[in-house]
Order: sequence, then C-alpha cells, then structure tokens
Amino acid sequence: MQNNSVAQYKIYNLYAKAMLNVAYRFCTNEADAEDILQEAFVSAFKNIKSFKGTASFGAWLKRIVINTALNHLKTKKIAFEEIKDSMEPVNEPEIDFEKDELSIQRIQEAMKRLPQGYRTVLTLYLFEGYDHNEIAEILGVSVSTSKSQYNRAKRKLKEFLNEQIYEQGYGG
Repeated sequence: MQNNSVAQYKIYNLYAKAMLNVAYRFCTNEADAEDILQEAFVSAFKNIKSFKGTASFGAWLKRIVINTALNHLKTKKIAFEEIKDSMEPVNEPEIDFEKDELSIQRIQEAMKRLPQGYRTVLTLYLFEGYDHNEIAEILGVSVSTSKSQYNRAKRKLKEFLNEQIYEQGYGG
C-alpha cells in the first residue's frame, strides 16, 4: 500500500474527518490541525509496514496523529507549570450539561480559550484515555504536574462555560 495511491486515497477519505477532530483537540486553529493531519497520514503511509494488526488500523492511525500533534506542540514550546506540592482536588459543583444546554460548539470554544498546556493534558487524559503516568512520560513533566494541569484545566473550562451560560442567559 506504500505506493498504492488509490488505496491511500480510500483510507484517507475513511479516516480523515475523525483524525482531524483528534488533531483539532490539540491546537486552536484549523490550519495547524490540517498540517498535523497531513503529516500524520504521510507518516502512516510511509511506515505502513510497521502496522502489525494487534490493534485496529484506526487506533494505530490515531496514535500517529496524537504523536504528530504532540511533536507539533513541542516545537511551539508549551509551558507547563511545575507544581512542587501535591494539590488536593477542589470539590466544585458539577455543571448540569442538559440543564445548561451546552453544545459541542460551546465546549470547543471554551477549550480553545484554555492555555495550551492545560488543553494538552485535558485532551490526553479526558478524550484520549491516557493516565497521568503516561502523560507525564509523554510530555516530560512530573505526574503531579500532569494532575495539577488537568485539575486546573477542568476548573478553567468550567469557568469559561459558566461565563458563556451567564452571557447567553442560560442557567437561571
């Protein structure tokens, strides 16, 4: 398949939209997400022989997209706040997503406003299913930094969503 452009085109059409969504969760603009997507597909097609079939092709491709996105972010020098002391999770009231009429678009807009470090950890943990040990290893930070970035990201995301709710007259 490495040199079969018809097969590559079919695979691209099958997976491009989902993989673009994965890439977009790591960056704030469509152009960067599209660059990540293209680079990931080139890498996947170039390294297709390394696909062993132990996982689905989509899972293998998604891993390439995530790694490409992380490499892209490393070139932008993301700032992660190192935390020396362990942070206790703050118990905050949960947002009632149905009552507050949150849409995917509103959540995406709020996520765009997060600092890149927060958004990266939140995406890896919440959307991609990595644990804090894996995130720490991937990003070259401590486990406590990963946890604190995640907790701060959740808190900031809730703050942004509550601002949207208030500004649009939702929530009471």
